[in-house]
Amino acid sequence: MGSSVKLSLLLFFTCSLFVQITIAEDVICENLPTNLCSFAIASSGKRCVLENHKNAHGKTCKTSEVVVDKLSGYIETDECVKACGVCRESVGLSSDAFLSSKFTAHLCSPACYHKCPNIVDLFFNLAAGEGVSLPALCKNQEDKHREMLASLSGDGVNPGPAAAPTPASL
Repeated sequence: MGSSVKLSLLLFFTCSLFVQITIAEDVICENLPTNLCSFAIASSGKRCVLENHKNAHGKTCKTSEVVVDKLSGYIETDECVKACGVCRESVGLSSDAFLSSKFTAHLCSPACYHKCPNIVDLFFNLAAGEGVSLPALCKNQEDKHREMLASLSGDGVNPGPAAAPTPASL
């Protein structure tokens, strides 16, 4: 019985500390340094964006009108920035990134796709705006990787030339 009381008290103090840290750290995009701006979410739930200064050489962090449903007051980790192959110094986003197989490989890697929901959500919405399904794009990336490994494994399996996609497979 004594150990359950100790556990309850420990849990209470841990939760109290977490709530205090969460409340104490208000994320305001305009107060963030430019090296933390991209992929951050203000406490209001709006995404932070890096913008070029007008008539000056420099960048500034601003609050966008894009609202994130599940996260607020969040600054992306360096681990996720690296794993997903994105750059904190980028001004704006473009769907052109999906044309790069290197970028898509980073974004669809397990280290990014399964562990970095903020970046994945951002690019999921960007892809959807272009009429592209990010899960389908990642599945295609995974299939290409498997095909390449099979051809390099020397197991006698030669996948041959890739078949042209049919309308049913798109």
